[in-house]
Amino acid sequence: MLIGVPSEVKVHEYRVGLVPAGVRELIHHGHEVIVQSDAGAGIGMFDADYQEAGARVVGDASEVFAKADMIVKVKEPQASEYKQLSKDQVLFTYLHLAPDAEQTQGLVDSGCTAIAYETVTDQLGRLPLLAPMSEVAGRMSAQVAAHGLEKNQGGKGVLMGGVPGVLPANVVVLGCGVSGMNAARMAMGMQAKVFAIDKSLDKLNEVDLYFGRELDTLYSTVDHIEKAVEAADVVIGCVLVPGAAAPKLVTHDMVRKMKPGSVMVDVAIDQGGCFETSKPTTHDEPTYVVDDVVHYCVTNMPGAVARTSTFALTNATMRFVLALADKGVKRALAEDPHLMNGLNVHQGQVTYKAVADNLGYDFVAPQQALGF
Repeated sequence: MLIGVPSEVKVHEYRVGLVPAGVRELIHHGHEVIVQSDAGAGIGMFDADYQEAGARVVGDASEVFAKADMIVKVKEPQASEYKQLSKDQVLFTYLHLAPDAEQTQGLVDSGCTAIAYETVTDQLGRLPLLAPMSEVAGRMSAQVAAHGLEKNQGGKGVLMGGVPGVLPANVVVLGCGVSGMNAARMAMGMQAKVFAIDKSLDKLNEVDLYFGRELDTLYSTVDHIEKAVEAADVVIGCVLVPGAAAPKLVTHDMVRKMKPGSVMVDVAIDQGGCFETSKPTTHDEPTYVVDDVVHYCVTNMPGAVARTSTFALTNATMRFVLALADKGVKRALAEDPHLMNGLNVHQGQVTYKAVADNLGYDFVAPQQALGF
């Protein structure tokens, strides 16, 4: 199979779909790889590194999209990219289709097979290709919240950990999945006072056992969320419904009741965000203010730490890329129901129910779409 790796075009996205070691592994398995020139420059991997690994470096993205059997990316394709996709071509990347009607229609119109990192599962129902970026985003969320609290950033001028004789920041984490656990861990490491909220008692028990009494937990109800948000200096939204739009747990009315200079970080923004006042931002202009509350809603947070993120992502995706290349798409999907869960679009049909339901498409089961 010929695998293509284009440069990412999203604003301030420096990650790349494969590192040179991943290219070498594919070459070792008998495949060919073409990489757009400078695709890895943002992580300190240059054309010579990819050529040494066995890739052929090409000048622009159009050649990658025109020739590759499978495109391996990081972020969802932008309009200039999905317009270049074609039938019988495979796209393997993060998609986040549920809140993105335009991209979904573009992929449907292209006729391609689109497999989403974020809906591939494992034997325990976890999301192994989303997990590494959730770890990064969760850890970053505490960092950007601490920065947002600074007075010159629009915050209330509070140090996350306080100092002896002065109380630390009060941090509320919504959702105790991978990103939430990492957000809590980092905020606690900064010596903030942290509350974690989740609707799963099993997850709350797990968090309590892991962190002990240093972390307070609350069961997710409207009343608990409202009171916790009103008292918070920082709210970090880490809610995830796999493949679906995130629920709006924090209403605009709750935001109005927050203290001026408080900070909200919406890690769930890729799936539409879990605050009513959220709107996507970029690393160029990461924050905005609503009712005197600072909002950080960058849709590609891990892109800011591109080198760490890319190596972590390649570690997770490599075995699935190899399976698709070694076996071909249909056989790889047929033999691995967890990879099959990643299939979102196939030859003009929407094959992931949450996406179909959210955007009003007819749902076609992936097995049916593939002709099994």
